[in-house]
This record gives sequence, C-alpha cells and structure tokens, in this order.
Amino acid sequence: MLTIQADVFTPDGLMRDGVVVVDDGRITAVAPSSHHPATVHAPGHFLVPGFIDLQLNGAFGLDFTQQPETIWEVATRLPQYGVTGFLPTVITSPLATVQKVQEVMGSRPSAFVGAEPLGLHLEGPFLNPQKKGAHNPRHLQLPTLKAVADWSPETQVRLVTLAPELPGALPVITALAERGVIVSAGHSMASFAEAKAGFAAGVRYGTHLFNAMPGLHHREPGLIGALLDDERVVVGIIPDGVHVHPALLKMAWQAAGTRLNVVTDAMAALGMPPGNYDLGDFQVTVNETTCRLPDGTLAGSILGMDTAVRNLITYTGCSLAEAVGAVTAVPADLLGLGRQKGRIAPGCDADLVLLTPDLQVAMTMVHGNVVYNVTSDA
Repeated sequence: MLTIQADVFTPDGLMRDGVVVVDDGRITAVAPSSHHPATVHAPGHFLVPGFIDLQLNGAFGLDFTQQPETIWEVATRLPQYGVTGFLPTVITSPLATVQKVQEVMGSRPSAFVGAEPLGLHLEGPFLNPQKKGAHNPRHLQLPTLKAVADWSPETQVRLVTLAPELPGALPVITALAERGVIVSAGHSMASFAEAKAGFAAGVRYGTHLFNAMPGLHHREPGLIGALLDDERVVVGIIPDGVHVHPALLKMAWQAAGTRLNVVTDAMAALGMPPGNYDLGDFQVTVNETTCRLPDGTLAGSILGMDTAVRNLITYTGCSLAEAVGAVTAVPADLLGLGRQKGRIAPGCDADLVLLTPDLQVAMTMVHGNVVYNVTSDA
C-alpha cells in the first residue's frame, strides 16, 4: 500500500493537503491528510490523474508506422511526460502494415512496465488526397467495409481518422461505431453538411482541429464549424504554438470547453535533438520547434504532454483543473474508460502524476507502480 500527500485534484475539486491511498493498482481512498499517514510527502505539489494521449506517432527516434515493434519500448519512457495511457498512431500505409501493428499490440511483453497502450489510432488510409498532409498519397484509398472487416477494439483498433465526405465513408463510419471504434473526422475537405452527415453516421471525434481541413469561412463553416458546433463531438487540438495560433486555440477553447481534447501528435523526434527523422514513408526535418517535410508541410510535433498542459493554460487562461481535464477525463470518457481512468477517485486505476508547483512532472504512476521519479530517474 502507498499513500501520497499533496494537493489532490478530485472530481469534486481541489483537495488541499489531501492523501490518496493506493493498493493493488487502484485508488482505495481519497481523504484529508489527517485521515491517513503518508508514505510520499509532497507539500505544495499537485496530484492529478495520468495523462492520456490519443495521437502519438512515435518518440525517442522511433516511428510506430515504420517500426511497430517499438511501441512497447517507447511506452516505457513516456511517463517522463506524465503520460500513463496512449493510442499508438499509425499513419496512412498498406493494410498489411496495420495488420502487423495489430499483432504487435496483441503481444504484450510479459515484463512490460510503462504507459499503457490503450488501442491503436489508425490515421488513414481513408483520407482526402487534397488534405493528405504528411501522408503518402500512394497508400490512400476509398473506405470500404471489406477493408475494415477486422477493425474493432478486440483487434486493438480503438480510433480511426477518415474523411467523411469520401464515397463509401458513411456506411464504414456506422459499421465501426457499432463495433465500439471511435471514428474521427480529419484530413478532410468536408463541407458543413457533409461533416454533419458524418456525425449522424457515428463520427464522435475531430482530429487536430484546424489542421488538414479547410479554413473557417463565414458562409461555409465546413468541418471546423461543424466540430465546434456539435455537442456530440470531442475535438482534438495540438497546442504547440505552431500548428494553431494561440489566439485561435483560445477561441476553440471558448467554443468547445470540456469537449476540447489536447493531443501531442508527436513523432519520432520527441525527446531527441534536431535532425532528420522518419514519419511513415517520409523523412522529416526537425529543428527546435517544428517538424516539416522538404516542401514545408508540417509533419507531427515534438510536443511533450506536460508542455501541452502548460501551453493550454498559457494560451487560453484556463485553470489547471480544466487543462488537466483535457488530457485526462475527456479522453478517458471518449474511450469509455471514465470509470477506470482520468479521475482520482476510489475504484479508479492508480494512474497518477505528481506535478511540482511550476507544473513539471515529478513522479508518474501506472497501475500503482512508480514508473518515473525525477529524484531517482526511475
């Protein structure tokens, strides 16, 4: 049993000088510090739920599309950013590559300890060629029921990004949604009406708002307008200050509020020095702030999730609780894991992050195991 004393973010609000009791991988009690002796004392620190990243292409020099077997290796190091759960993201590639990644996800190493892969995010291949971004157009294809026949949470597929305006997309959206797959609209030229048709068919997420979609127009709100307008849909956004101007990020926060979900869209260069790195079939040039193809197209990010949380607060003026919610409760609820993850409450998994007063990650726990500790570099 482990007890952590800190300022605790609970579903009911901030509990100053609280204690969280962890036993057998779960939270068993949350109470004032006077109720339980603490084994970990962190006065002035914040204890928050573990961060969940729904879009991560790779890190530490490793790319999931090119090297799917590295998912587990990357997962062991993600807790340094406060990440306790994530969706390894595979960009547009042959369907045989998807099958290989499904097999990797189904072969959990026996001694694995780290951030939990919660299922795959397949970003493509059903994208609009006009908004392909850093995806290889040779592998793009129209959506068909045959192509997604074995895509389900049971076969490791948890989220699929597609363009809802493509021929054949609507029946595919419905089929995936009925199986429990989250379908996202992204890399799309959808009009407002086409986006709404996608939502009616089962789309419940939007992939990196503003990026790889037409700009907002006052007479044709398009996909951006539809995503911000529809209360059924959670909206993903990349707060690195590059993908979206901070002023627009603030507007999106004001429009979407608790429907806004922060993702990193980080690629192999996360945690690495500037240089050239893989993203799927392409080599990306990375400097201190951006990742770009030779033609200047943005290609993922080098954003850590802890930095994303701090940026959201800086750019929008939201509270720490609201910023944390965008990377914890919001994605957990979208994944149908709200009773297990994304909250500090009795019965939930002990996926926890201890933040310093200036919001740096001091310690990360997954299922009650300390997987990162800044004092010991564990």
